Amino acid sequence: MAERFQTPLYVYSADQMIERLGLFQQALANRRHLVCYAVKANSALAILKVLAEHGAGFDIVSGGELARLQAAAPEAVGRVVFSGAGKTIDEIDQALEAGILAFNVESEAELGLLASRAARRKRKARFSLRVNPDVFAETHPYISTGLREHKFGIDIRQARRIYVEAARSRWLAAHGVSVHIGSQIRSAEPFGAAVARVAKLVRELEKDGIRLKTVDAGGGLGINYHLGEGESFDAQSVVGEYARAVENALTGLDVTLLLEPGRFLVAQAGVLLARVLYVKRNGKKTFVVTDAAMNDLIRPALYEAFHQIVPVAPRPGRAAPVDIVGPVCETGDFFARDRKFQPVEPGDLVAILDAGAYGMAQSSNYNTRPRPAEVLVRGAELKLIRRRETIADLFAPEIL
Repeated sequence: MAERFQTPLYVYSADQMIERLGLFQQALANRRHLVCYAVKANSALAILKVLAEHGAGFDIVSGGELARLQAAAPEAVGRVVFSGAGKTIDEIDQALEAGILAFNVESEAELGLLASRAARRKRKARFSLRVNPDVFAETHPYISTGLREHKFGIDIRQARRIYVEAARSRWLAAHGVSVHIGSQIRSAEPFGAAVARVAKLVRELEKDGIRLKTVDAGGGLGINYHLGEGESFDAQSVVGEYARAVENALTGLDVTLLLEPGRFLVAQAGVLLARVLYVKRNGKKTFVVTDAAMNDLIRPALYEAFHQIVPVAPRPGRAAPVDIVGPVCETGDFFARDRKFQPVEPGDLVAILDAGAYGMAQSSNYNTRPRPAEVLVRGAELKLIRRRETIADLFAPEIL
């Protein structure tokens, strides 16, 4: 693949994505449910199409992501929930026109705007309030979203009043309630605690004559980025534990469960292939300089995220500490620091693992670097799903 498509190169396994989606569907077979893939994790059109073909719904956070769904899998638009704290008028109109499943509303102001836009179209808008349960999830502070000091959601203590007031609008239909407490969470307990608080709200609303149809437990189920040699990740057990925690919290409620996994479906299904350009020694430090950079995969630079990195064709010799870096003119352009690594030489290939989520989706053209190509492997089939950008592509929107 590196010879045929050059490097840097993203490579994904469709089979693993389908398998991970199936784990959720199997674990929740006894409850009405819809697994809504979080498009922000990886929005490649071909990936959206594959997941839609296997029954996935979708969680979007922008009008652009909705447009991607409309292009890749128009038949799945009715399985879309629209999240995000800053939906614009144009995005709300676009989603109303498309006929999405529901809006996950994050403020009273947004709910008022949704009602007014629905009234202009004389079309009822289904909504779920995204409530903030004030549940702490042990994760990086940049991807924690479930506390009162975060910008997301509505204080759960205010939600009952807002639902009751919304019931007076002829253009709003209370469809469900939503919660999302963060990302890369490795324990099932916080999910269960958050959904338990939501379930209490659902029961209170029933007393007010408001019967919600769905509970959206959000996403955030984490993976293990730190697997050592010979170790494996038991995804089935992780999903089973998560499903039990959420299901226990919903005992006795006749609702459809929505989930919004992103990273869990695609992260470990992707690698970033890079080629070694130089091996450079500065005093006691050794740098392995690759042709991939922070513009291709920003996670290590953004919040010191850990990714396993392996030589594609290992050379003999003793592993030694190195920094694995890119060519971008930033000290923060690194993939690993002081990482024990087998000997490599210029021209060797390395694979940065678990790069299927928030890799290409967060990529940029910093330093005027064209973004990589993407390849999807499905069974024995190898398919280029995004060509490598050219300098002409980068110049196209500019006016001289």
